Amino acid sequence: MSVSRVAILAHEKFPDRSKTANGVLRYADREVVAVLDRDRAGERVVDHLPDVQDAPIVDSFAAARDHEAVDGIDELLIGIAPIGGGFDESWRPDVRAAIRAGCDVTSGLHYFLGDDEGFAELAAEYDATLTDVRRPPEAVGVADGRADEVDAEVVLTVGTDCSVGKMTTTMELAAAAEAAGIDTAVVPTGQTGIVIEGWGTPVDRVVSDFTAGAVEEMVLAVGDDHELVLVEGQGSVVHPAYSAVTCGILHGAQPDALVLCHTHGREAVHGYESTPLPPVEAFVDRYESFAAPVHETEVVAGSLNTRGVGDDTTAREAVARFGRRSTPRRPTRCGSGPTSCWRRSGEPPDEFRAGRTRTGTPLRDRTRDHHGHRERDCSGVRR
Repeated sequence: MSVSRVAILAHEKFPDRSKTANGVLRYADREVVAVLDRDRAGERVVDHLPDVQDAPIVDSFAAARDHEAVDGIDELLIGIAPIGGGFDESWRPDVRAAIRAGCDVTSGLHYFLGDDEGFAELAAEYDATLTDVRRPPEAVGVADGRADEVDAEVVLTVGTDCSVGKMTTTMELAAAAEAAGIDTAVVPTGQTGIVIEGWGTPVDRVVSDFTAGAVEEMVLAVGDDHELVLVEGQGSVVHPAYSAVTCGILHGAQPDALVLCHTHGREAVHGYESTPLPPVEAFVDRYESFAAPVHETEVVAGSLNTRGVGDDTTAREAVARFGRRSTPRRPTRCGSGPTSCWRRSGEPPDEFRAGRTRTGTPLRDRTRDHHGHRERDCSGVRR
């Protein structure tokens, strides 16, 4: 099967506010042939993200098609995930141009392109497919509390806030586990993860009563066919808007271990600057106590987003401080990419490896109690 050739729309947001674009560039099995950003036209992706596949940055879809380095486009991806998920009308000409060129269009917005009469009629005329990643499945039930029945070890990334690196950490852990020979599945719960993995349920579009059920269903779908299941977390338990989604994922996944994600220097909730973040160490207790009535678990590792830190030495110091506040043993920075990890238990990595998170992956023999549920064992992680 050929790899899809994708142009990514990220007008005025690349790379600092183009989460979906960045994730696809780094992790997706797609050939990114161009990025659309009218503010950075004439530049290149590697000018801003040196560790991902390169592509020219252009000001429009038409410019992407005409670029000498672009040998065809199969798909236009909206690579921006703004708060509220609305559609910017300034993007309409590019979307229409893509459809007229016979390209499929994929969007992770809350605004559904398929429900836009103008786009839908044009897509039918030019035989283009409109994919709204955030459109939830019609049949989702309430959770039955069965996620802990799967054979796999289930690990959930959780955060102190939105946009702290939960998706990135999930993907880095998956790559590290696969490199170590561990059969791993990723359960994507947000639009970027779904685009990367090609499946998943956008939990922020699921009716709240069914959030835990949607996550449980995904864990059950892959949990007996893999050794390790990594569930992508969303939001934060203290987020004024998104905490319900966070708790739904936590209870639906029934994880055996948690990885706590944080952004260096962040002191208030992103977009809600009047809401201060509690101390990092408080999040360990909050997540463990919130999970315990449904399924006991433990924060076994952490991921610190050090993107705003200029050099490795300063970043290492930041990771060490993060570690001390969160009571891990032997905190260490273990990646030079956008996230770095400390480990709460187990030995630290032997060396500082660029571009690859090397936290341990918990894989332990499990036994079951008299109810048929797995006995809890959070003794640590291993490489």
